[in-house]
Amino acid sequence: MRKLRLPRVAMVSALCLAVCGGILYSLVAIAPAPPPPSLTANAFPIVPPTVRYGVALDTFQLRVDTIREGQTLSDILLALELNHQETFEAANEFNDLLDVRNLRAGRTYQILDDPDTDRADFLIYHPSVYEYVRLDLMGEHQSERIKLPVETKVNLAAGEIETSLWNAMTGNGLSYALTDKMEDALQWSVDFYHVQPGDAFQLVYEKDYVEGEAAGLGPVLAARYSSDGKDIYAFWYESPDSTYRGYFGLNGEPMKSTFLKAPVRFSRISSKFNLRRFHPVLKRTRPHLGTDYAAPYGTPIMAVADGVIVERGRRGGNGNFVKVRHSQQYTTQYLHMQRFQEGQRVGSRVSQGEVIGYVGSTGLATGPHVCFRFWKDGRQIDHTKLQFPPAKSMPDSLLPEFMVLRDQYLAQLNSVGAPTQDTEQQIIDEKKLIDEMKEIKEQSAKKK
Repeated sequence: MRKLRLPRVAMVSALCLAVCGGILYSLVAIAPAPPPPSLTANAFPIVPPTVRYGVALDTFQLRVDTIREGQTLSDILLALELNHQETFEAANEFNDLLDVRNLRAGRTYQILDDPDTDRADFLIYHPSVYEYVRLDLMGEHQSERIKLPVETKVNLAAGEIETSLWNAMTGNGLSYALTDKMEDALQWSVDFYHVQPGDAFQLVYEKDYVEGEAAGLGPVLAARYSSDGKDIYAFWYESPDSTYRGYFGLNGEPMKSTFLKAPVRFSRISSKFNLRRFHPVLKRTRPHLGTDYAAPYGTPIMAVADGVIVERGRRGGNGNFVKVRHSQQYTTQYLHMQRFQEGQRVGSRVSQGEVIGYVGSTGLATGPHVCFRFWKDGRQIDHTKLQFPPAKSMPDSLLPEFMVLRDQYLAQLNSVGAPTQDTEQQIIDEKKLIDEMKEIKEQSAKKK
């Protein structure tokens, strides 16, 4: 039999393949192992849970409902399929955290329901934007009342009056509540019942934010009101020991006067002090020895200065009234009240700005207003024409710290509006006037 022989070319090829294979095997054997595959955030994205109310909100179904008129917490809990004993215990647990009487019809609440449990797990109620109550509906005593973190930011505002202060505020996208804050700062120096076109204001104020949303207004830190070519300033300052706190002028003089300009806010003068006024009810000429401030029923009436209630009751045309003695020299009276402030009586001491009653129309009155009467040395006078004495000044030792703060506020005010007067010259002029008044006072004290 003939032997089969491979062609010479085939033998050479096989030999070459064997040699190359051996070389490749050697290289693979001595080469380092490849690194393990790396994982990146994009490879397996991790979605953080939405944590709110102390739980991972993504694991719950959330339902929002509204408290109806006459509906109680027990009604709500029974509707959530708690039995009577569970409802009783849960309501008591809630009341330990927040008085159930603070539940208000029309306010919303949230229900958190885990699909893996047989009923709703939590009830959430916000008594205000600053806090919430989480009521555990599963009986595991995980209820709590939580105050939310508040971020306070400094804001700036400015406006010019064309028709009214209201339009100036709303026209610049500002809350009218800011007007109240501005009046707090300037109430001793600006008569907000006689604003006029061309008046301008600039404000530095605080605003609270909760969970990134605007929550409420803080105090006005600095204010400038320009009218009739004059600039009126108010800067909030509190000394390190809180002995001196409040609003001060350019030279550290207190803005707080011994008397407020008016006993009510958000009102208008409907009838001025007039010795020959025609009475709208009696239909005859009769002296009007007071100033009428028209305001809605129930508007708070404030004591215009510190003092003691010397009369409180109802009498003839005065209706319900309160009379306050502030000193041997000054007395004020507030007429036609709808009702009195609770907890006060004759002999009660009241502070400036403290509510003593509420606007009404008792006695001889055609509509809701307060007739404000003012006595000086036993004689009724027109209080709108008085220049009231200033309050106690801060000591010179605090002025350097105050002026640093004042200059910071001035820069912020100037960033949103221009002053009418030369501020540096105004500081010099007002300082000179303060020194002159101080000297007159000292000379007067020496004569006594």
